[in-house]
Amino acid sequence: MTKRTRKVGVTGKYGTMEITQHARYTCTFCGKDSVKRQAVGIWKCGSCKKVIAGGAWTVSTTAAATVRSTVRRLRELTEA
Repeated sequence: MTKRTRKVGVTGKYGTMEITQHARYTCTFCGKDSVKRQAVGIWKCGSCKKVIAGGAWTVSTTAAATVRSTVRRLRELTEA
């Protein structure tokens, strides 16, 4: 018989994602730590009641950050 790993079940695979999706995040509009996940990709601030489209497990994804910085850079180029 081979040596078995610890019996953690689904938590061993998805535990970190579950922690990040249930965490509270800082709202970019009001600055309070009250953004919670409503559904997959839908985040709502409990303070200012704004609804944000984001990632499945976190509010902001790396792709969204890249797009945001690119749009900001292009906007600055057109204004200058």
